[in-house]
Amino acid sequence: MTSKTKPTDSDANFLDCPFASVQEVVQGKWTMVILYFLSRDVLRFGELNRKMPMVTQAYLTKELRLLEGHGLVHRQVYPQVPPKVEYSLTDLGRAFIPVLKSLEKFALVYQNAK
Repeated sequence: MTSKTKPTDSDANFLDCPFASVQEVVQGKWTMVILYFLSRDVLRFGELNRKMPMVTQAYLTKELRLLEGHGLVHRQVYPQVPPKVEYSLTDLGRAFIPVLKSLEKFALVYQNAK
């Protein structure tokens, strides 16, 4: 849309688009990678952090909290010393696995096309 074009009713309601709601959930730089690793196993924070050494602990914490807030990730805290925290996918998060698999297929095609 150019600056001279008036928005239409459908443009004004772009947030009603299903892709907009998904984009809100997966907007983080490492969200897809986190979901991928959690789709394979229940992981403690340190395990996940070791799989993603390029991500700071603060940013990983932020992404995990956002995913937990969106209902895709479950954080299980065990009352012990030292504290033990595990992350896993919720039912909603597991429903996202076919999307991850489709994106993985596209990623392989894309990598080979480069």
